[in-house]
Order: sequence, then structure tokens, then C-alpha cells
Amino acid sequence: MIAEIGQLLLIVSVLAAGLGALSVPAVVFMQGQRLDNSYAETRLLRFGSYCLRAWSLGSVLAYALLTYLFAIDDFSIAYIASHSNTKLPIYYKLPAVWGGHEGSLLLWVVVLGIWATLVSVRSSILPRRMRLYVLGVLSFVALGFFLFMVLTSNPFDRLLPNTPLEGSDLNPQLQDPGFIFHPPMLYVGYVGFAVVFAFAIGALLYGKFDRDWARWSRPWTNVAWATLTGGIALGSWWAYNELGWGGWWFWDPVENASFMPWLAGTALLHTLSMTEKRGIFKNWTLLLAITTFSLSLLGTFIVRSGVLNSVHAFASDPSRGVFILIFLMIVVGGSLLLFALRAGEVEGERGFAPLSRESFLLANTLIFIISTVLVLFGTLYPLVTEALNAGKISVGEPWFNLFFSKLMAVAAMLSAIGIAVSWGAMKPAALARKIASPVVISALIGGFAPMAASYYSIAAAITIFLGSWVILSCVADLVQKLSKADSKQRLQRFLKLPLMYHGMIVAHIGFGFLILGAGLNTIYSDQRDLRLVLNKPATVAGLQFELKSLQDVEGPNYKGQLATVSLTKDGQFLKNLNPERRRYLASGDVTTEPAIDINAFRDIYFTLADQLDETSYSVRIQYKPFVRWIWFGAVLMALGALLAAFDAKGKARKRKLNEQSHNSDGLYEQAS
Repeated sequence: MIAEIGQLLLIVSVLAAGLGALSVPAVVFMQGQRLDNSYAETRLLRFGSYCLRAWSLGSVLAYALLTYLFAIDDFSIAYIASHSNTKLPIYYKLPAVWGGHEGSLLLWVVVLGIWATLVSVRSSILPRRMRLYVLGVLSFVALGFFLFMVLTSNPFDRLLPNTPLEGSDLNPQLQDPGFIFHPPMLYVGYVGFAVVFAFAIGALLYGKFDRDWARWSRPWTNVAWATLTGGIALGSWWAYNELGWGGWWFWDPVENASFMPWLAGTALLHTLSMTEKRGIFKNWTLLLAITTFSLSLLGTFIVRSGVLNSVHAFASDPSRGVFILIFLMIVVGGSLLLFALRAGEVEGERGFAPLSRESFLLANTLIFIISTVLVLFGTLYPLVTEALNAGKISVGEPWFNLFFSKLMAVAAMLSAIGIAVSWGAMKPAALARKIASPVVISALIGGFAPMAASYYSIAAAITIFLGSWVILSCVADLVQKLSKADSKQRLQRFLKLPLMYHGMIVAHIGFGFLILGAGLNTIYSDQRDLRLVLNKPATVAGLQFELKSLQDVEGPNYKGQLATVSLTKDGQFLKNLNPERRRYLASGDVTTEPAIDINAFRDIYFTLADQLDETSYSVRIQYKPFVRWIWFGAVLMALGALLAAFDAKGKARKRKLNEQSHNSDGLYEQAS
């Protein structure tokens, strides 16, 4: 009965989302007929808000019911029988709801409902007609996903009359703490760009393309980008800790599915700042808002259609991808057509000086757009060649690294200089004086630091120079802003700087650490596969590893072997490592749980592989320098974006706008 209630909630949500989406053509009709019926629009806005909250609540209730069915092991539900087991711990049963195709779609619309409800509550500043468009577009997006679930991917479908007594269990690779946090955070970022997309479509329909639109959109964009950054970083950390191969990025198609909207979203953040501050690049900003969400939908298609092979993919039935492909064509094709029809009405762009922050932001935007296109090409090229019967072609890590490292090097240089350049215009001599110290110090660090490594690398010297330059440019800019105050006033002056500035500095420092971590880890990582005999030490990279003992262990749904490996250096004991091999009872899958010795500058990554004979094992030992700097940098970038999103001065500008603005729609009002 509970499952049938869940199905009913999905059907009701389809109806509510459909009715809410109808507000868009209704308002377009009134606008086309030049009808200015404020009372009708107010009533329509109230009705649309109620519909939006109805489908949002319906998705949350349906998700709660599915979670309860997982908790009580109702294997009459096909989805639960495929992704759970009576022996699965409860702390994995609850997140197992999003461990497969159907449940992940339900989580998608739950997150969309939360975003949409927040927009409905917090958008009273918007003109009434604009608000109608935004809420209607969000309901339309929800309608597509609800229909997808009801028609092709219903998580409440039953297995009757052949109900199994036991489930197949959750994929062992998902039975990790990273699985609890990574997908929800990633979805918050993914789906958050639906809000930015709705603002863009609303602006195109409404005909308002000014700085006010950028101010409305920027906080939502920042939060979506920050959570997507955090979600991608969590996914990288999870893969690194769980998969047993020590890789933090593999250019897998599903990794790329989340990375492409991140790249496009980064470009969008740059153009939004220019539109808000200088009133320029409005068309770029609108197009990037559409593109970023379109790439989020494309990522959904890649993950759930089964058209590309991936260790992360949820669906293996390509027929399901037909629905998403049609929906993708409607959303992307319709929005691009609308942009083509209305972009000419956007006010012409003003010029800007070649040596200005605008120029460097534009150049950086182009770098991220080019990167997005190249990642998209590398991800979809195998699919296109197979569809054209040209054979199966794999595009792997070497191809992506060939261009991506060069593009990010250029992005780092542009960022380091762009931080120092003023808005409007700047004289070359003034810029040279401002960047001289960071450049010289970074060059010295980059030139001498690789001497401390196992070998000198020109690539490492360039990496250290670029990462240090970005970080020191941020520090130099902050010091310059505080230099005019005396020592007693500097803290007060620091605290008075707008949060948007603090966010920019923190995010770019994070970018510098990310460059250092990713570059140095790639250059200096080392891996050894060897035979380790019980009680006979082996030396790798100046460290001694000795297999001391193995013992059988048993978990709630697996059995395994836990090794104790002594780690010493120059005869001095450092610590014991405890790698593990597990065999899961339900599926028979064998997994490795690596042991990792961590410090701020390197990881020692130890994996216990196959048993060779009674006293020896095959092991893999990896030296991973600066890998933690990657995630530290990502955390700083996400934190910086969140700081900018909650900029108090930006909120004050919006309050002033709310008090003073008056347009053809009438006074701003809240009609929820």
C-alpha cells in the first residue's frame, strides 16, 4: 500500500508541475496581447506558487516513503530488491535510495523542489511577471523529470508475484562514507543551475537584460557553483579512498559529466561579475546560463542513458536515454531558439580598455569555454563514432591532459594578472609595479623548490611558479588595500571589505593550491607493484614496508582479510598500515580497502592485492605528493564562492532596488 501511495504522489506531482508550467504560456499570451491585468497576474502567480510547492512536497513525501521501504527491506519493490539487502547496515540502507537509476532521479527532483521553494520564498524582489516566468520554468523542468520517472523509471514498481526473500545488495564500491555525502552535494550544484537557467529564460521572455538581472542571479549562481565544486571534490576524494588505485581523476565520462557544467559555470561567474559591475557581456551571460544547465542535463543523459560505459553510470538500458534525449532537445533547442530571437533586443555593449580587468576576465572566460568544448568533444566522440559505425574508439587520459594542462596554465596567468588590474583602465607602468613582487618571488620559488625533490623537473618549476603567482597576487592585492591604514586600523579595514572581495581572494588562493596539488602530484607520483613476503621488509622510496600479520575479519555483509604492515624509515618505526580485502556475501564481489599514511605534503598509498602463496602477497605501493592540496584548494574555492554569495553590500543594493524600482508590471510584491 505504501508503494502505491508513492506512485500516486508522483502522479499528483506530474499534474501539479504541469499546471505550474502553464503559467509561462499564459503570461506570454497576455504579454503578446498587450494585456496588463495586474489582478490576473497576481492570482496566476499565487496559483503557480501553490503548484510549485505541491510538486515539491510531493517529491519529498515520495522520497520519504521510498526511504522507509528501504529501511524495512520491502523486496517486493524491484528497485529495493536490486540495491539493498537484509545484511546491509542501516547507515548504507538509507543512502541506498539514491544508489541506482530510479532513486537518483527522485533525489534530483527533491533537490530541484528545495531550490524552487527557496526561489519562490526569496524572490519577492523580482517584478511580478518575471517571477511568474522563473517559477513556471522551474515547474516545466520538474515536469520533464516526473514524467521520466512515471513513464520509464518508477522507483515504486513492484515485483509481483515473484517477490524475492533477499535483495541483491548495494554495489560494494558504494558502501563507503563518501557515498553518503557526494551524490547529494553534487546534485545540489547540478540542479542549482536550473535556477540560473530559469532566471535567464525569464529575462529573455520578460525583456529585462540589465545589471539588476545579474544581481538577482549571482547569489544563486555562486551557491550552485560552490556546491558543485564541493560535490566534485568529494567525488574525487571518495574515488581516491575507495577504488584502490590511488587516482584522484581519471577523465571518466561520468566524471566529465559533472566537470563540464563546472567549467561552463566558472565562465558564467566571470561574465556575471562583469554584467553586474560594468553592465557588459549581457548576451554572453545569458547564453552561458543556458549552456551550463544544458550541460547539467547532458550529464544526466550520459549517466542514465547507458550509451557510454562507466564505472559510475546508473543505467544500462539505452532505451531510457531516448526520453532524456527528447527532453534535452526540447529544453536546449527551445531555449537557444528563444535566445536567438530575443538576443538582438539586448542593449548594445559598451567598450572597455585593452588593459583592464574586463579584458582579463573575458580572456579567462574564453579559456574555460574552450576547455568545456574540448572536454565535451572527448566525452562524446566515442559515442558519435560508434553511432556512425566507425568502430569503437576510446578517448582517454593522455588526450585530455594534452590540452587541459596548457589551458589551465594560461588561466592561471590570466587570473594572477587579472587580480592586479583595475576595472575600467590601467596604465602599463602601474600594472608592472603592482605585479613585480609576486612575479619575482614566485619565479624564485618555482626555480629553487624542485631541487628538494627526487629529481629536477621543468614542468614542476613552471607549476610552482604559476600556483605561487596566483596565491601571491591575491596576498599582494589584499596587502595593498590595507597598507593605507595604520596598524591599529588594519583589522577594522579588513573586516569592512565586502564579502564579495573576500570571496574572490579566497577562491583564487584555492585555485592556486589546486594548481600546485594537481600539477606536482601528476609529475612526482610514483607506483610500485611488488611481491611482499611475510616478515621480510621491502624498501620503496626510502621507506621500509614489512608484512607482519594477516587476520580474518567479518563485517555485517562481508568477510575479509586485514593485514598489518609496519612502516619504518631508517630503522625508525613510523606507524602500522592496515589494508584490507573484502568479499561481499550477497554478490561475491571482492574489493580492496587501501591503507593511507597521510601528511600535509604526501600520501603513502598501500593496497593489498592477490595472495600469491601461503606467505606472500601482491601489493601496490604509491607515493602521492601534495594530493591533499587538491581538495584543500577545492574547499577554499567553494568557500570563496559562498562568501561572495552572501555579500552584505550586494544585499543592500537589492533592498534599495526593491524600494525604488517601478516598472510596467507595477510595484514589486509577494503573492505567495
